[in-house]
Amino acid sequence: MKDHDKADKRFLNTLARGLSVLRAFRASDDGLSHMELAARTGLPKSTLSRLAFTLCETGYLSHSYRNDRYRLGPAALALGNIATASISFVDTASGIMQALADKTGTLVVLAVRDDRKLMLAKTWRPVGKASIWLEPGHRIPVYGSSSGQAIVATLDDDRFEATDPDERLRAFRQQGYAQLIARGFTVASAEVRFATTINAVSVPFYAQEYGEPVAFSCGALPEILTDARMQQEVGPALSAAVRELERMVSRGPALVRRG
Repeated sequence: MKDHDKADKRFLNTLARGLSVLRAFRASDDGLSHMELAARTGLPKSTLSRLAFTLCETGYLSHSYRNDRYRLGPAALALGNIATASISFVDTASGIMQALADKTGTLVVLAVRDDRKLMLAKTWRPVGKASIWLEPGHRIPVYGSSSGQAIVATLDDDRFEATDPDERLRAFRQQGYAQLIARGFTVASAEVRFATTINAVSVPFYAQEYGEPVAFSCGALPEILTDARMQQEVGPALSAAVRELERMVSRGPALVRRG
């Protein structure tokens, strides 16, 4: 997490640390121990203990003393349901993206910016087919991912500069922008992909609820989703699916030509 102490006095580090505890949980977790939470958040154990106690007292965590594991509490559940209901495009996208997952045999994901990384907010698995195992809450890097490339390529200049980019990320952004102009989707080049076991292709979507782009991506093992298949079949199919979503919610494309 970026150190905001000196950059902006409005930033509350205690609140940010508390939120990092909530963000540590994944859909497949059967609770997390104090040690597991410390490992995932990077927080000192004493700080984590105080935060966990406060989150339990306010209903955002629950704690089973029998097995000493924390789980998200009823307040977190209510907040998640409110957030889901307020983001209308996700429900609209579900039918389109599930059909795409079934057609292409890939895992379709929705990725959003989360601090310095991306978080998978929603996944759609192909019915009756094996797929890579990524789940909501999983985080991936911006640099080296097709989702990250699609998002940074369509961020406005002010938001992009606020990420404190290095020259490597600037070049990555420019490559993504050129790909979106040329063919409507991004594929991170083989030499910078963050994972050699997953291939993915991505298309940005402007989410008015967030005020910035998110990314829809199709991913699979390289032997299933080859570079040729990404370029010739799955990329165009994903682009068409996102365009259909834009028509259904009456929004224009995320890509805006920069000056």
